[in-house]
Amino acid sequence: MHRMKNKKYEHHLEALQIELVELQRWLIHTGKRAVVLFEGRDAAGKGGTIKALSEPLNTRYTHIVALSKPDERERTQWFYQRYIEHLPAAGELVLFDRSWYNRAGVDHVMGFCTEPEYQRFLVECPVFEQGLINDGILLFKYWLAVDQVEQEERFAERAHDPLKRWKISPVDIAARNKYHAYSEARDVMIEHTSTAMAPWHVVDFNDQRRGRLNLIRHLLDQMPDRKIPVKPMKLAKLKGDPGVEELADKALWVPAKF
Repeated sequence: MHRMKNKKYEHHLEALQIELVELQRWLIHTGKRAVVLFEGRDAAGKGGTIKALSEPLNTRYTHIVALSKPDERERTQWFYQRYIEHLPAAGELVLFDRSWYNRAGVDHVMGFCTEPEYQRFLVECPVFEQGLINDGILLFKYWLAVDQVEQEERFAERAHDPLKRWKISPVDIAARNKYHAYSEARDVMIEHTSTAMAPWHVVDFNDQRRGRLNLIRHLLDQMPDRKIPVKPMKLAKLKGDPGVEELADKALWVPAKF
């Protein structure tokens, strides 16, 4: 399938973003709480999707969580503890750019956890998520799927683009030759943690534009009826002449270079 052109992508994205704003209005109005987990291989497209999804939303009620590796203190805590503090309050949407599923993926494949810790996660995770759902949190879990050839092309692009080079970490480089190991870890993760209450959803991200649109459309379709009536807003005419920005000290202005 050919890659989606940007003009077509922007057209569809704008329509979806209008629905996302409606979704946020519904969350705020009802006090509902929503969590979306974005998992997948390095360079799958998690960051770009989160950006497209969150771009039109009120930042007071939308939180993006992308945690770095745990520090010395966090390594002694209950595994889920540092994620719990980022869970939403009423009306909030939290987007996790990787989540507690690090334990089933990178931690396991790269040897950052012990085998008993890994096995315990597979058993405990569904119980943990059931607790979140029982408390009223709307939980959605997405795996962004990308073939290795496409992944390598994205790595190459990042390596040569100074604006994207920061996206490649030493762990990413070390993981390049572990594509099949990550596939096996993904399958085990889904087998143990995809439940009726919190199923996994896999999205084809070999074409990132199509992937973003399909993921956002699917997320919106999982939500209940979310239409909140909005009264038309009519602004009264200004009284007097419009004001302008004037400063007594003109040196405060940043030079206009463009």
